[in-house]
Amino acid sequence: MSKQIRYDLYTMCLLKKDDKVLLIERPDHRGFPGYLGPGGKVDFPESPAEGAVREVLEETGLHVKRLMYKGLDEYVVPQTNYRYMVFNYISDDFEGELLTNPPEGKLLWVPIQEALELPMQPWFRRRFPMYFQEGTFEISVVWDEENKCALEDKVKRL
Repeated sequence: MSKQIRYDLYTMCLLKKDDKVLLIERPDHRGFPGYLGPGGKVDFPESPAEGAVREVLEETGLHVKRLMYKGLDEYVVPQTNYRYMVFNYISDDFEGELLTNPPEGKLLWVPIQEALELPMQPWFRRRFPMYFQEGTFEISVVWDEENKCALEDKVKRL
């Protein structure tokens, strides 16, 4: 008998204004310290796009009016039948005012060309440039939990 597969769905949505991107400077105590984009877990039964819009509003105070899907980043652990999927979006169509006391960390408009100089989680640094390239991307990592290493690591530009 096969073991049930467990899925976790997350989103990330970068907001672009001119040549800048909105990033969150997350403190160490929040987990995933460094700079990253707004996002989080998709609540059931919302869609990934609905989750991205909600997460941006909760973390920044901005209302996204239009999204562009950029790609999928997934992490699969065969030993535990676990799949962690992040649906990635970008938007330059939003309105509202930034929160004065955001829940996840300090909000900063950062020049896109300078963003990779900031401290970031390796997984975010890897996918960051792909948000600004034509087309979509798919990143898939198959992880060996026992040996703590990647069995497969694929990046596809679509």
